Amino acid sequence: MSETGPFHYIGKPLGRKEDQRLVSGRGRYLDDIVVPGALHACFVRSPHAHARILGISVDTARAIPGVAGVFTGQDLEKWTNRLRLAPPIEGLHPTEIATLPTDKVRFHGDPVAVVVACDRYVAEDAAELVEIDYEPLQPIVSLDSALAPGAMLVDESLPTNLVSHQKFAAGNVDGRRRQAHAVVEASFSQHRQTHVPIETRGCAAVWDPGRAHLTFHAGNQVPHPLRSMLAMRLGIAETQVTVISPDVGGGFGQKIALYREELTVAALARHLRQPVRWREDRAENLMAASHARENLCRTRASVARDGRILGLELEIVEDFGAYCFYPANYMSRVVAMILTGPYRIEDYAFEMKVALTNKCGNGPMRAPMAITSWVMDGTLDAVARELDLDPLDVRRVNMLRASDFPYRMATGEVLEDITPAETLESAVKAVDYDAFRRRQRDLRGEGRYIGLGICTVVESTTYGSAFYKSAGIAGSGHEAAWVRVEPSGVVNASVGLGGTGQGYETALSQTVAEGLGVDPSQVSILTGNTDVAPYGMGSRGARGGTAGGGALYLCALKAREQVLQIAAHRLDLNSAQELRLLDGQVERQIDGRWRATGLSLGDIAKIAYLDPTRLPEGTSPGLDFSLTYDPPPMTYSNSTHACEVEVDVRTGKLSIIRYVVSEDCGTVINPIVVRGQQQGAIAMGLSGSLLEEVLYDENGQNLSATLADYLVATACELPNFEILHHHTPNRRTPAGIKGMAEGGVMGAIGAVTNAVNDALAPFGVVADRQPLSPQYLWSLLQNAPTASRQEGKERSERHE
Repeated sequence: MSETGPFHYIGKPLGRKEDQRLVSGRGRYLDDIVVPGALHACFVRSPHAHARILGISVDTARAIPGVAGVFTGQDLEKWTNRLRLAPPIEGLHPTEIATLPTDKVRFHGDPVAVVVACDRYVAEDAAELVEIDYEPLQPIVSLDSALAPGAMLVDESLPTNLVSHQKFAAGNVDGRRRQAHAVVEASFSQHRQTHVPIETRGCAAVWDPGRAHLTFHAGNQVPHPLRSMLAMRLGIAETQVTVISPDVGGGFGQKIALYREELTVAALARHLRQPVRWREDRAENLMAASHARENLCRTRASVARDGRILGLELEIVEDFGAYCFYPANYMSRVVAMILTGPYRIEDYAFEMKVALTNKCGNGPMRAPMAITSWVMDGTLDAVARELDLDPLDVRRVNMLRASDFPYRMATGEVLEDITPAETLESAVKAVDYDAFRRRQRDLRGEGRYIGLGICTVVESTTYGSAFYKSAGIAGSGHEAAWVRVEPSGVVNASVGLGGTGQGYETALSQTVAEGLGVDPSQVSILTGNTDVAPYGMGSRGARGGTAGGGALYLCALKAREQVLQIAAHRLDLNSAQELRLLDGQVERQIDGRWRATGLSLGDIAKIAYLDPTRLPEGTSPGLDFSLTYDPPPMTYSNSTHACEVEVDVRTGKLSIIRYVVSEDCGTVINPIVVRGQQQGAIAMGLSGSLLEEVLYDENGQNLSATLADYLVATACELPNFEILHHHTPNRRTPAGIKGMAEGGVMGAIGAVTNAVNDALAPFGVVADRQPLSPQYLWSLLQNAPTASRQEGKERSERHE
């Protein structure tokens, strides 16, 4: 037993192994991979949001010296298969996507043709000479226009733009509404955002004609599913494809799908029998990679006099953009399934609508269910305002307590081993809630308006295969691992994850070390190569620790069992029960104390590989182990965020004064890695809430195609984060690991918005959409009830 509790290596704050190269500039990213003789691709993109393609003239571009070819959707139709998504889910329409459009473009930036040349410069020059004749069509740029009767179709293979529509009800919501003391309605509008990884999308494809084999280099979060999709879309076997994902400069969900540009590059390498590579520029990334969010939620809460929620109804409508690279119900379904989170709500109903528009297609972004906790805690704040109750009291009266767990939510999801009441009280104590309220009253008298926002999060971290089935979502949640002790005693291990900077090489080496009994410095983690790693589902959500770390831990336990059996045989013991492996040394328990046996893991490995006749009867040579692990249907962690803000009511400027989060993410594999994930998630949530926004004009033109227009928070705009730790292990996952990489986004979105509304409460206004820009907050104040606005103005003037 060590200072890390029941573990020897899990829980230690070891420095990140990968930082030795990443921080020193010695990482190996896609552009560091030299591909001799590679051609460069540049895509010709649509200037229109919605238009028919009447003709494409490529002769002038082809005549440029150095151009190897110019290709269109008609060419790609011959070389690739279309992406068809048709999961058998009621209310979800099947969709199909061509590799490049042949009939019409669906958003500003849609790739229409591709130029391949000796270098990027020539390719870009030639791309400007490709002439395309368009017939502009009326763009659909809002949910209202998409769902209007008789609206023009974004996808003409569908009957309407409503691509997904589902309803659910549990309990008796209508009856609860009749019984209620009050019915409180609230609205929450989350804006369109995008991922902005430091490293944009790119790939390099090498076709070996002799072996009829594709080697595909790409920074990707899910190497094996990417390999499967490449093979399927190219019409070849998976054995003909190797995906290699090197160091990756961020993903946040954007590097999961096989994009049309990547498939095009792979098909061109095969067709031209010459390597082809592509790297998008920042404008392409902001316009045409993948977008996220943009959903509208409306809630109707039937409540008792004390603020208890008797019944809850949710309507969620999502703008999914022009193309479905994922089943259209995917993100909204998760929001609806887990909305009630840490609160006791048994009568619950939702209606979910997803529509297509002429915008870049949506995909998962760190915390696809990000709006969830803002909607739930924001609804509680609306109840408090309506009934003139303290918002903390409303939370307490609805909060699940320790005795309630395991708790089956109205949607059937089971919550267990979480501590929402504890994190709530911990955060409230840390900010000294009562003292804050006194200070708030005093400052309001001086014309200063501060607010405190609280948001309690139940984060769905790891989806097992059973969840996908029960939720009506196509997918698998298993993960695979192998562990191999080499003849010298050092350890190689692999898992099907695709790292994008999370610290896998460090944290996962600790799970292997714990399971096996060696120092983490003796463990190397190998990921990102489909010829090396086992077939797993990759990095999505917060599954890396729970699914990937769990699989490796279980596999290492399997390895340790055999190592100790061999050791017992060498020591002439009948059983290995009195042996353990620690720091690579075999120890034996004698009279209650652990004593050295003189055998090391290296000694055992040498016998296993090089002298197998000395192994126990029936034991195979070598020390090579593999395992596949499917986590429980859903694993949850939880946290409570408390954000204090001040709003300058004269200008709408918002300042974050203090930020506290109390988090329970179960067993912490590495505190340094976990802290980095927590801070990064909160920063991403705040940045999205305050600054980031993808804007389209009425013609469907993207107005956010540069980082001067799409603003991202820096350290100057963000506060210090005070993090309080709780450690309640999950009893159904290996080593009690839960995961925690996305809850910070969820909590930040809700906490900062709730804080703004608390600050502006005297003015009788509610911020119900994001981002919380100074312009938006100022406009709210200008439209405040006259008496409230005049009172605030006079107080601010007295303060001046």
